[in-house]
Formats: sequence, C-alpha cells, structure tokens
Amino acid sequence: MDLEKHPAAPAPGPAALRASDADRDRIAQILGDALAEGRLTAEEHSERLDTLYAVKTVGELEQLVRDLPAPGGVHTPPASAYAGAATGPAAETIVAVCSSSSRKGRWRPGAHTRAVSVMGDITIDLTQAVFEQQVTEINVTCVLGNVEVLVPENVTLRGYGSGVLGNFEVRGEGRGETDPQAPVVIVRGFSLLGNIEARPKLGARLVDLARKLRKHLDG
Repeated sequence: MDLEKHPAAPAPGPAALRASDADRDRIAQILGDALAEGRLTAEEHSERLDTLYAVKTVGELEQLVRDLPAPGGVHTPPASAYAGAATGPAAETIVAVCSSSSRKGRWRPGAHTRAVSVMGDITIDLTQAVFEQQVTEINVTCVLGNVEVLVPENVTLRGYGSGVLGNFEVRGEGRGETDPQAPVVIVRGFSLLGNIEARPKLGARLVDLARKLRKHLDG
C-alpha cells in the first residue's frame, strides 16, 4: 500500500524568523533616533531597549518600532526587509589566556565585542572611545580571570549576567545623570571563579553630544 503523502510544512514567514544581531542593531538605531528627536521619553526608550534584547523573532522586534519612522523619515519596512539586511562589522574578540590584554585610548569599538579571559586580565576602557553606533554590546566569558569595563559617566550602562563561585557586577545602572543622547553600553557575561566588573569612570564624560547628534541627523 502506498504511503499517504502529506504536503510539506510551509516555511516560516519573515516575521517568525529568529532575530539576528543585525536586526537588533537596526531596531536599536531607530529607537536611538526616536529618543534624540523627542518621539520617545528616556523611560520609554529604556523599556523598549530592554525588550529589544529579550525578544527572539523579527516580528517581535517590529512591534517595538511600529509607531516610529525609520532613519531618513521612512516608515519601518516590512519584516521581509530585515531578512536580507546586511550584517554589521565583524565582532572584535579580545582574548587573555594566562596573560593580560586591553583596549583603551582613542579607539572605535564595533557594535559587538567579545572578551574571553582564562586565568588572565582584560581591561576594556571606553572613556575615550569613538562610538559609531547607538548601542554597543560586550559579551564576556571569564574563567579564573578578571575583566573590567570602564565607560564615561554620561553613557547608559546595562548589565545582564551571572557568576558561579565568581562575580558579575555592573555598577551605575539607573543613574539619573546619564545623557539620553549618549550611547548605550550593554555588558553580558558569565564568570566561573572569576570577576567581571563594569562601571562608569568618575570624571570621564563624552562631550559635544548635541553637535555630533545634529551632524548625524542632518547627514
């Protein structure tokens, strides 16, 4: 007897696709522009940014910017546009194995930086960095090591992580004096018998934010 043939299951629509880093970066840029233009309050921007990194599909990301114009004044494209979006710059990886490594001074961090410390020390100093995106994400894995992330005082700092017989600490979250025009730095990490610490560096601030923002919007 012939086996009964069943039609193949339809492929998931664009809205059901898993969101990529490029998808999240694009939505984060729209949210940042909306905050700068006064379309969102600082509280609304914070809430949507938290949701941005919690949802899993392109369709869920779309919901966050349904009521906002895309960059350039064009409304948000349909979900199918995100499926073919170009990926951002390659993520930088910083590794320290029984050694030390650092990034500091006048440097340009990418949208994604990965730090891996195994019995080593890593310092990521963003106090003089040149930010080229609204949201910068740092993913840290630390085993029997130490990783320190320093940011300017007026940058919004967020942390999501944990430690097993180790420490994961992000200080300065929820500070009232952060500048809504400044970039957002998100630190994600896992520490095993190690230490991960992110904090604002007292006295270090990004300057000329309004001028840089106007140049970005006019460009």
